[in-house]
Parts: sequence; C-alpha cells; structure tokens
Amino acid sequence: MYAAREAFAAFRRAPVLTGLAAGMVGLALFVLGLFGLVTHNLQTTLDTIEERVEVIAYLREGASTGEVDAALEELRAIPEVRTAVYVSKAQALENARAELPEFEDVFSDIEVNPLPASLELELEEGYRSEETVEMVSQLAGAYPFVEDVAYGREWVEKLFSLRRIAGVAAGVLGAAFAAVAALIIGTALRIAIFARREEIYVMRLVGAKDGFIRRPFVLEGAIAGALGAAAAVGLTWATYRAVSSLIFEIEWIPTTWIAAGLGIGVVFGMLASSLAVRRHLREVV
Repeated sequence: MYAAREAFAAFRRAPVLTGLAAGMVGLALFVLGLFGLVTHNLQTTLDTIEERVEVIAYLREGASTGEVDAALEELRAIPEVRTAVYVSKAQALENARAELPEFEDVFSDIEVNPLPASLELELEEGYRSEETVEMVSQLAGAYPFVEDVAYGREWVEKLFSLRRIAGVAAGVLGAAFAAVAALIIGTALRIAIFARREEIYVMRLVGAKDGFIRRPFVLEGAIAGALGAAAAVGLTWATYRAVSSLIFEIEWIPTTWIAAGLGIGVVFGMLASSLAVRRHLREVV
C-alpha cells in the first residue's frame, strides 16, 4: 500500500515530469505500434500472395489417361502437396476466358484450342518455401509426358526474399525501439530520483532498505509503461482509421497483439525502472 500511495503521489507532486515520462514512453511505443501495423499488413499481403503459389505441369499432346491418373496418385502422395488436379485443354480455355474477359473477342475467333492440358499442384500451408516449390517442380517435370513445368520462379524468389527481409527488419527495428523506450523510462526515473534525493536520504537514515525505497519507483515505471502503451494504442488506432479512410484500406492489428502490447508496456516499465533505480540509488548519498 505504501508503494502504491507513493507512486500515485509522485504523479500528483510532479504531474508535468511524470506526464512527460509517460508521453515519451507512449511516443516510443507508438512508433513501435506503427511498425507493428505495417508489419502485420505486409505479412497479410505476403500470406495472400503465398497462397497463390502453385506448380503447373503442362502435358504433351497424346498423354494417356492412365499415365495422367498414375501421376496424380503419386503426386498426391507427396506430403507437401495439398491437391493435384487435372485440367483439360477445354477447361484451360474456359478458365482463360473467365480470367481474361478483355480478350473474349480473341478467344471467340480461335478455331483450334492452343492451350495445353496440365496438372495443377497446390502446396500445403507451411510447405510453400522456395526449396519445396523447386523440389515439387522437379518431381512433376520428371514424367516423360510433361512438356514444361512453371511456378513463376522469379516472383516466388522475390516473395520469399521479401519475407526474409521483413523478418530481419522486424527483429532489428523492434529491438531498437525497445531500447529507446528503456532509455526514456530510465532517464525519466533518474530525474525523479534526484528530485527526491533528500527524501531518499532521510529514509535511509531511519533504516529503510533499498528494496523498500525502490518499490514506489518500480510501480511508477509500471504505471508509466501502462499509460504509454494505452496512449500508443489510441494513436495507432487513429492512424489506422485515417489511412483506411483517406488513402487505402488496411487491416487492424490482432487483438492479441494489443493485449500483449499493454502487458509488455507494464512489464517493460517495471524492468526498466528497476534497473534504473538500482543503478541510480548508488549515486544518491
């Protein structure tokens, strides 16, 4: 109860200082929230594109039904393959007409169907890596009645390169923003400790232990972290609404991310303040 009273009293005694500390933490976490918003939407976009990754094996003219059925059975047995379907020449032309309505006049004048039959292979979720796509492509291309295999090598390579870059950027920038937030909390608490150094000195004279002295500051850091995290969520939401309304539609970050952010803000504030107090109490005589 003493720690709680002192922590809230610190906000009343120096509202500008504590408000500034919470605001600076909120600003740092807001930047992190914006990065999370961008990362989530980039990840969603990459996932949507990745769902379209498939291997298409184009068949030679004259491929027998028995050969095709045997190949489909073998390909479906591969653990990485979710579905394997046969697309006839007529179905391929029908699909082209549906997907390219602007070329309807061209398709209507065709006397001989130029599109080949094919085997379309969709991969299991979690197995759509560049190496897996290449492996399945080689297996499908090994059949003698397969003329060519396509999966968009260039854009698949770019897709997974973007995913790797996004993962590295998320880790590096996330760690950098976390370090900035820790420095902000530590600096704010350093100011608060030295503003109350006489009070701390008196408490030590009457026998107060460092743990007893630290507790209000640690709780103060937790409150600052919670307030900053809540402010960051509000600012991130406002940014999300502005972008969705004025520029283009984007997705809001998952609720679990918000809950985790609020919890991390509290825990992070406690840890940062604990380290700062432990260090700076030594400087108070």
